[in-house]
Amino acid sequence: MSGTRFDGASRAWRRARPLLPFFSLYITFGTTLGFLASGAPLILRARGVELAEIGLLQLINLPVGLTFLWAVAIDRLRLPRLPHRIGWIALMQGATIALLLVLSLGEAWPLGLLLGLAVATCFCVATMDIALEALVVETVPVDRRPFVASAKLSGASLGGIAGSGLLVGYYDMIGWQAAVLGIAGLNLLCLLPMLRYPEVRLRRDAGPAERMTAPFERLRLLGPRILVLGLYFAAMFALSGLNNLALLDLGVSLREVGFVTGSLSPVINLVMALVSGVLVRRVGTLRLITVSALGVIAGGGLMIAGAATGSAPLAIAATILGIVGGGGLGVPVFNMIYRWAQGPRPATDYALLFGAAYFAAMPLRVAVPALAAHVGWPAYFSIAILFYAVAVAALRATIRRTLDADRVAGRA
Repeated sequence: MSGTRFDGASRAWRRARPLLPFFSLYITFGTTLGFLASGAPLILRARGVELAEIGLLQLINLPVGLTFLWAVAIDRLRLPRLPHRIGWIALMQGATIALLLVLSLGEAWPLGLLLGLAVATCFCVATMDIALEALVVETVPVDRRPFVASAKLSGASLGGIAGSGLLVGYYDMIGWQAAVLGIAGLNLLCLLPMLRYPEVRLRRDAGPAERMTAPFERLRLLGPRILVLGLYFAAMFALSGLNNLALLDLGVSLREVGFVTGSLSPVINLVMALVSGVLVRRVGTLRLITVSALGVIAGGGLMIAGAATGSAPLAIAATILGIVGGGGLGVPVFNMIYRWAQGPRPATDYALLFGAAYFAAMPLRVAVPALAAHVGWPAYFSIAILFYAVAVAALRATIRRTLDADRVAGRA
């Protein structure tokens, strides 16, 4: 019996081991951006900063939405000594670590300087991400990509537990310098597995990439997909991205909010990412998207009731339900982004599909806190639910067309 268990564990490790480099780097992605872009707004809001001003801190995320501007360089330029994609990943991780070391000294520096350093750090993290996603497209077989998407979201969720949960909840105890230095050390540690990834061999073994003769044909194909992804990302943020601020306004303490949206949320997302990777293959992409989206909408409805009645427990339950639903959407959506980025320039295509769509949603991310302050939380969430329903319907229709085309091509 013990031998059977050992053999089963050994087989499981062999299947999971190729995912370790991706999982590790996504941990650093979630931790770094979680602390810089999610922890800071909560801390400042708890200190009395106006709700409308909190939206300006979303500018920390700006490089994530602008990666398409420099993604062509990631596709075309090769750094010496290391393989193509791993070279860019190592360079950007090194720059991230250097910037974090500088940031660790700046607790008392002017806010504008800290914001600039945070944006520069986000630039490095976002550039590492598109190189990593290109590596997935070029070296991971199609049937394994749902598991890579699970590793991506699982790692990012664990990073979120640390970056926007634990470091916020225990910020008063550990302080600025220890928190930032810890993130820098984690970035270094989690780079090591990727340095051993056999990029050259796997790229050589992979099938030929999809080719398109005309650049404008590629843009024509990606354009509608970028629009629906941008609509979806904007709607997802509108419906669930302000729950932490709503909870604070309903009287929930910073520590409790940090636990729900910074610690419990990534744990739920971790579980949903692990489960979704299997569900995509067993129940289908469209069915999983439909069920998960209904969960997000139900959470929004509960949030309306909680805000209207001033019930913090109901709002917390609504937030958790929305997190569960949103967690089920991550793997199928990113798996489709990998599918749409399959081409001769995967870093550029991924940057357009994710980065440009994210950038398109940026004005809304900055503006919606002011809208919520103007109309009140019940009216705000009512508007957000309608917006989300339209966005998910558009995304679902676009994914259906891709799946139908794949089935026709398979029969041909």
